[in-house]
Amino acid sequence: MMYTPADRSGLRDALVAQARADTRVAGAALTGSAAVGAEDQWSDIDLALGLTPSADQSAVLAEWTALMYGEHGAVHHTDVWSRQTVYRVFLLESTLQVDIAFAPAEEFGALGPTFQLLFGEAVEQPAWSTPSPVDLVGMGWLYALHARSSIARGKAWQAEYMISGVRDHVMMLMCLRHDVPHSQGRGLHLLPSATTAAVEPTLVRSLEPVELQRAFRASVDVLLSEVPYVDEELAVRLAGPLRALTA
Repeated sequence: MMYTPADRSGLRDALVAQARADTRVAGAALTGSAAVGAEDQWSDIDLALGLTPSADQSAVLAEWTALMYGEHGAVHHTDVWSRQTVYRVFLLESTLQVDIAFAPAEEFGALGPTFQLLFGEAVEQPAWSTPSPVDLVGMGWLYALHARSSIARGKAWQAEYMISGVRDHVMMLMCLRHDVPHSQGRGLHLLPSATTAAVEPTLVRSLEPVELQRAFRASVDVLLSEVPYVDEELAVRLAGPLRALTA
């Protein structure tokens, strides 16, 4: 059964109340779309909890996890770590995603604009680092190399994966160039239509060898068209080897 915005708001309020009542939680903040008033019907719940210096992070995690399963319908969870902060991501039976960050006191603070302090004190944090465009170019040609060998070896699914990898890195480069969010495809809808139209031919439409080769050539074309925005000299050096991959 799909959750409603009212269900989401009710659960978020309950979790914030639980945080206020937990003496091991020194602060809480809304993160994600709710922090900037940009929720829609598909938005999830994003909370950041700052723990007291004496709190046992493992114990807090265990108790909050039991709460999510016992009272709020969690069916599974997965963890993402950043430094000493664990982001525990819950999937509820209603399909609602609930992300709760459990941060040591010194790591509780804004990592970007989507941070609305609810209580406690936040500590200034270093901003998330932006990937180097040159590194993204390097990953693009690395995926291209493996796309070629996958096609040659008859590994169609691996070839599709590698061609998509070239495209993904090119689109990250485009996001950086147009100054829109680059992570996890969040800014792709903000790119100019003429920019994204150039990428459409890279989509793999079947696993037939001729189609894989066509999409591969298109992915190399769009990669080479983007590299000059990063480094014109590098674009010249890469043109020969990359064209040779699709010969």
